[in-house]
Formats: sequence, structure tokens, C-alpha cells
Amino acid sequence: MINFNVPPFVGKEMEYMRQAVEDQKICGDGAFTMKCSQWIEEKTGTAKCLLTTSCTHALEMAALLADIQPGDEVIMPSYTFVSTADAFVLRGARVIFVDIRPDTMNIDENLIEAAVTDRTKAIAVVHYAGVGCEMDKIMEIAGRYGLLVVEDAAQGMMASYKGKPLGTIGDFGCFSFHETKNYSMGEGGALLIRDAGYIERAEIFREKGTNRSKYFRGQVDKYRWMDFGSSYLPSDMNAAYLYAQLEVADEINDIRLSRWKSYYEKLLPLAESGRIELPFIPEGCVHNGHMFYIKAGDLEERTALIDFLKKNGILAVFHYVPLHTAPAGMKFGSFHGEDRYTTKESDRILRLPMFYKLTEEEVGYISGKVKEFYGA
Repeated sequence: MINFNVPPFVGKEMEYMRQAVEDQKICGDGAFTMKCSQWIEEKTGTAKCLLTTSCTHALEMAALLADIQPGDEVIMPSYTFVSTADAFVLRGARVIFVDIRPDTMNIDENLIEAAVTDRTKAIAVVHYAGVGCEMDKIMEIAGRYGLLVVEDAAQGMMASYKGKPLGTIGDFGCFSFHETKNYSMGEGGALLIRDAGYIERAEIFREKGTNRSKYFRGQVDKYRWMDFGSSYLPSDMNAAYLYAQLEVADEINDIRLSRWKSYYEKLLPLAESGRIELPFIPEGCVHNGHMFYIKAGDLEERTALIDFLKKNGILAVFHYVPLHTAPAGMKFGSFHGEDRYTTKESDRILRLPMFYKLTEEEVGYISGKVKEFYGA
């Protein structure tokens, strides 16, 4: 069976985890946590990177820093993982869903402004498959209405929009290092902060509401309870696992992009004949090979294709069920405008296996079976 995902492993993870244990510093903000954070800061140019226990927690920290209050509204796509909405719902906000673009599966930037009200506090964008949203227009709208922008860049590590790394364009960016991502620490994430003025409060939120970070830097003689907060620090052993991959991040990225390109070239004839649709990468966007998906004709066809591939030893999967159709989505949010594409396109999308050690031969086999299904 060719699995849909195999977590990345480059070889030095166990050595670095052992080193963390031997250094007797396996809780949060140890040496490897600092190395990962510094690497991300240097790679992206963000003012501050704080490693977290998950992208979910990074989003929750962003909601705290954005001072989301009960009754506020946050505009976002419905086609996303629940964490994008949960972070704001936990603060008492109502989420306002708008439709997506069918070409990228990202939020339709042309529909955002119509959803803005006097209660809107922020726009949360999701860079689906590591392909950037149309950030120029989104930032322009945010600027005119005084809104904050949170980038859910869970899938966006090493991807960029017009030369700017995803996660660094809005006020806050959130990465995921879950086992399904290009770079993994099992469970984990990172909060990227664009403006340095937010850093001190972010450190307090992350350290259970204390100024413990200042204490360890020698800036205060003892740490105190300063504000509300929680424990968002990952273990340094997790960070050690991640750092092994960051050291070879470009190699991992190149391999994934190579497999993505191979899928695209092999399946292009099916797309040209109108049998399937392939991913679209807008001009100015550099993606990271996070996923390769195709779009079948409809839900029934997709279901049949998934079953066919499984019978041939290939695990392919669908993706998000639109949040506005879920019980919690109906309770905590509402869809603004017409759902022209969100449900329709989510019913068609099928994700093919994509991971660091996927071989070219496996890509050829998978592509061949997709063609066989369509009689090509």
C-alpha cells in the first residue's frame, strides 16, 4: 500500500533528541527550540518566531494578540480546518464565511469587502496547499477598514507571494509542523509576528501569563504573573526532531516540488482532455509542493476513484468538509453571500499521496492508475 502520507525523517532526528535529553533541558524554550525559532526568523525575515505546540495554538495566540472580544466578527473561508475558526470562536467572536476561488481553493479576495461590518475585527486567510492568497488586495482592504490580518499558513512553510514568505505579510502568521506537513515535529507549530510591538505580550501569553521569558534573559530578577495566558511551549525534544529537518529544508522542498511536477506532467493529458482539473499556481506565487490534488467531475466520480485507487494499493483522500455546513459552523458562524464554489469544489477534490520519500516510480504508478480509471 502506498500511504497518503509518511512523516518526514532525515536521519539526525534521534541524535538531536538524545542530545536534548543529555543536556537535561527537555521542557520548553531549550536550545533546539531557540535554534528552530532563529532559523525561521532568518529564513522568513519575520520580527519574531515563537514555536508552539501546534498551529492551533499559534492561531489561538494570534486571536489573543488581536484582542478578539465577544461580538467581534472575523472573515474567513469555510473551506479550511476547524482550528482556523476555533481560535476566534473561543474568544467569543462570530465567524463570517465567504466563498472561495475555484482555481486556488483560497478565499475569494473580491468577496471580502462586502462582508465587512462595523463589528469586523480581522480577516483570517488560509493559504491552501501552500499557494498564496491574493494578499495585495486583502491587505489593502484591511488597511482601509483598520482590520488585522491573520495568515493561516499551516501548509505554507517555504512558500511565498510576490517574493514575501507566506506567514509574514499579515499581522500574524501561523505554521504547522504536524506529521502531515512538509516539516514535522509530530505535533507543533509556530507563530510569526510581523510587528515587534506585539512580541512582549506574545511571550507572556505563551508562558502562562508570566514574564518568564524576560527572567531567563536576565531582564528581571524574578518572574511574575502579568496577564492571562496558557502553556503554548513545545518540548525541546520535539524541537530537536524538527531542527534536523530544517537543516535540510531546501533539499526536502526540492524533492517535493520535483514529485509535484512529475504528477502534473503525467496527468496533464487527462486535464487537457477535460477529464480532470489540476492545481493552478497564480503568477507571483511560489508553492512548496505540500500537496498534489486533482478534481474529479463530481462527488460520485471522486468516491469511485478513491475506491479504485485503494483496490490498487494507493491511499488517496478527500479534504475539508466546509465549516458552514457543520453543526458548529451553523452555531458560531454564517455564510455571507452565495456558496457557488465552496461545497461544489470540496466535493470534487482528491489528494494523491505526497511525502518526502515518495519515489518517482511510485508517482508513475499512481498516475498510471488514475489514467487507467479514466480509460486513458
